[in-house]
Amino acid sequence: MTLYGKQMTINLRSVLNEMSRLEALCIEKGMRMTDQRRVIARVLSDALDHPAVDEVHKRSMDIDPRISIATVYRTLRMFEEAGILERHDFRDGRSRYEPMHDEHHDHLIDIETGTVTEFHDPELEALQKRIAERLGFDLVDHRMELYGKRTKH
Repeated sequence: MTLYGKQMTINLRSVLNEMSRLEALCIEKGMRMTDQRRVIARVLSDALDHPAVDEVHKRSMDIDPRISIATVYRTLRMFEEAGILERHDFRDGRSRYEPMHDEHHDHLIDIETGTVTEFHDPELEALQKRIAERLGFDLVDHRMELYGKRTKH
């Protein structure tokens, strides 16, 4: 690459290390990444929860106040259609989002606080597979959401 008449070598690996996981996935899928899309991708990659659209918008505006709610909606839909973002309905009336994971996990939702806890249980996964086989199915995918109240201890 030439910049101002000087030869410049870019190490793609170091550039990707600076990107969020979602940004890198978007680029791999050939998406054009605007500055606002990069901010939204970073917000989602950094999220420790499963934010709803309004939360993604607020967090994005903390970084770039020019990001509109319409941009957030369009970007989330685009990321979901590309298969890099998963939308959930945890029965609170709002769609919540999380990046697609390489490994399967399930969700336990506290119905009083809305807190979502991710978990993976190999015994439960094996049981689900056995049930599907017993009923004559090859299990290709599933989603489990458990709802409860945290016990007082």
